[in-house]
Amino acid sequence: MERRVNNFTHNTSTIFYRTLYCTFIFAIFSVWSLTAQQKELDSGIKYTINSIKVTGAQSFNENTVIAFTKLKVGDRIYIPGEKLSNVTKKLWEQNLFSDIAFYVTNIIDGDKVDLELYIVELPKLNEIKIEGVRKGKAKEIIEDNDLTKGTKITKNLITTTKNYIKNKYRDQGFLNTDVIFAQTPALDSTGTEVGKDVRILIDRGSRVKISSIEFEGNEDIKDKKLRRFLKNTKKKNPLRFYKKSKYTEAGFQEDKENLVKKYAEIGYRDARVISDTLIVEDDKTVALKINLEEGRKYYFGDIRFIGNSKYTDNFLRLYLGIQKGEVYNGTLLKERIQDNSDPDAADLTNLYQNNGYLAVNINPVEVAVRNDTIDFEIRILENKEFYFNHVTVVGNDKTNDHVIYRELRTRPGQKYSKRNVVRTIRELGQLGFFDAEQLTPNFKDVDQNNGLVDLEYAVVEKGSSQIELQGGYGGGGFVGTLGLSFNNFSLRNMFNKDAWQPVPMGDGQRLALRAQASSFFQTYSISLTEPWLGGKKPVQLSTSFSHTIQYLFDFVARERDRDRRFLITGGSVGLAKRLKWPDDYFQLSQSISFQHYNLKNYNTGLFTFGDGFSNNLAYTIGLSRNSTSANPIYPRFGSQFNVSAKLTLPYSAFGSTDFSALADERQANQDIINDSNSDAGSVVDARERVSEIDQERFRWLEFYKVKFDATWYTTIVGDLVLRPKAEFGFLGAYNNDRGIPPFERFFIGGDGLGAFSLDGREVVQLRGYPNQSLSNNDGNTIYNKFSLELRYPVTLKQLASIYVLAFAEGGAGYDGFRNYNPFDLNRSAGAGIRIFMPAFGLLGIDFGYGFDPILGGTQRNGWETHFIIGQQF
Repeated sequence: MERRVNNFTHNTSTIFYRTLYCTFIFAIFSVWSLTAQQKELDSGIKYTINSIKVTGAQSFNENTVIAFTKLKVGDRIYIPGEKLSNVTKKLWEQNLFSDIAFYVTNIIDGDKVDLELYIVELPKLNEIKIEGVRKGKAKEIIEDNDLTKGTKITKNLITTTKNYIKNKYRDQGFLNTDVIFAQTPALDSTGTEVGKDVRILIDRGSRVKISSIEFEGNEDIKDKKLRRFLKNTKKKNPLRFYKKSKYTEAGFQEDKENLVKKYAEIGYRDARVISDTLIVEDDKTVALKINLEEGRKYYFGDIRFIGNSKYTDNFLRLYLGIQKGEVYNGTLLKERIQDNSDPDAADLTNLYQNNGYLAVNINPVEVAVRNDTIDFEIRILENKEFYFNHVTVVGNDKTNDHVIYRELRTRPGQKYSKRNVVRTIRELGQLGFFDAEQLTPNFKDVDQNNGLVDLEYAVVEKGSSQIELQGGYGGGGFVGTLGLSFNNFSLRNMFNKDAWQPVPMGDGQRLALRAQASSFFQTYSISLTEPWLGGKKPVQLSTSFSHTIQYLFDFVARERDRDRRFLITGGSVGLAKRLKWPDDYFQLSQSISFQHYNLKNYNTGLFTFGDGFSNNLAYTIGLSRNSTSANPIYPRFGSQFNVSAKLTLPYSAFGSTDFSALADERQANQDIINDSNSDAGSVVDARERVSEIDQERFRWLEFYKVKFDATWYTTIVGDLVLRPKAEFGFLGAYNNDRGIPPFERFFIGGDGLGAFSLDGREVVQLRGYPNQSLSNNDGNTIYNKFSLELRYPVTLKQLASIYVLAFAEGGAGYDGFRNYNPFDLNRSAGAGIRIFMPAFGLLGIDFGYGFDPILGGTQRNGWETHFIIGQQF
């Protein structure tokens, strides 16, 4: 047994050494062969291609690949040489392969070679799945990185995608985002690999918050004040809910620039950030240290003007508004020279450009620094005055030229004025016929030698006709409205059959046809407005006619009584003129209206006489001012004010009726009605007499009605707009004995859609409460309302303008000044969305929470949903 083992060991050793020897000899031979071959290839002679074949992992046809290389059998090439290098480079540029190499597999007769092209095709993306984020975010990542099926999976694609995701979440404060790009083979039904399935696993980690912000080098300004200058970078504070603490590199960089700017605004023009340090405390928190150099505090010294001939030094100094000795403010100085954030700012550049000097150039230059005082020269290159030469409009394929040209504030021959260009854009946008977001003035030609400028306004038409489909619950029932509004109508082409496409358009007139109905009323109306009566001056003519049939309705049984009805027929005609003083944003309007109210067996709590009629002949005068921006759907700045008074004749002043005696008699009969001891016959007689007296009191309505509302629009940042609004209304009587009529009242609460009759009532929107739930059945004679709305646009495209809003508002109705308390309000808050489409007008929905009880209630009203259709902006 021992001998066999030794023999086995001996044989094994022999085999091992022989194998090692053969391997060594083969290696030497291979190296010698390759060295000899390489030496031969390096000899710098040309070789003839004997054969070409393609190998490696690829799905392309071999002949196709060879044809792409443009190498053919019989070609003579240097190996290695420029030809093969260019082919290799060309193949790499296709971005289809992960490995490319040429090999010489054989040399024949010293000058013929067999070539092998080895290529490995990049894998294709089959399916992709992103985990760790919401579906919408995953879709965004796929679209932004073009991760579609069939895309070649390159190292660059993987790296770019990872960096995109990490940077995306780093900008949101997630500094420790981890991304894993995993690939698995995708097999078809035969088991053949057809690509790679990719899973991208995203772990955002925790949002990094700032534990502390410390400053070094600041002596004059305390850390607390400096932290307030940082708008995007805030340290953790549980009491601050409006701005969360998070660190982002972009936000921090912006804040450092803003910090230096703030220093400059308070006199430290040399202040700078020397360095900043980010200290990572753990995965969730970082600390910041900012090293500052404040420099000294400076003041304005002498300010001289050079080159000015149009205006005197004293005038320019007053217009600049900066006095010697004031704290230096570099930002303010730039804004007073030229404020690029406001095209209508009161700066020196606009002063000149509004008076013809289109090419004015104004530069402030520091000429001396004396201790802490800086002297300036305002160097003005006025150039020559410019005049408008040609003023044209392009893009209006529906609106007639004269409708546009009458709104232009810039006319040929006039002195150039930037203010008039900006105002023209605003006026064209306010027409509502063009996309306000695309209105642009184009300077087609500026003749420097002759001082002439050609100006072209480019407009984009949008749909100006609207179909109004309005619905809502108001006054105890569903209210539906069907209306057609043609806001660019042409009355003169009514009888021109060629102009009906589908209706005659283009002259800027407004025609509205409207039908409104519910289970117990019907209303029909037509109105026509001509904004330029006579075509030469902005005098607006408005006419309207309406007719209403309203039946007595039993809200409990949900039935109407056709034998008991209330008919209202009326019309109005009005004129409105654009004023020039105090400025031309003002408009004075006047109108005369008449309504005839006919009651037939219509006994309600509001009308004490069931059979009879009332007439309402009233004169309305109003003064309004509208200086909002060009887009009437989404104003970004400006304001609107309206004050109006609706007056009837004081009939009791020149009539013979003794209303004082009637009032005493009415009260005596009312006491009989209210006395429980009165017999039935007396009560019936008393009610008939009260009805007769009220018929006499309200045969011709006598009242005055004053209303006021004001709205402001302010851009907070970007397109975020704040809109405060205040409203007030008062209905009074000339003669207290005659009293306030049961018409023209205010009804508070709801979405504003419940105005189901034309008895002059006004439904005041107050979200968070049911319609008209904050007023009694007779309505109120006084109301006030205050609202605050924050708006942000989702899109302002021509097809649809969409913006979201958050609101807080309060309002209430009162009966007489004895009960008036402007601070006793019904409060609400909520959010909503508005969608404006040219064909349908404004659509929207609001979710409001009422913090107070409705009339007769004891608990807060809570949430209400309001569907908004066809109301004002």
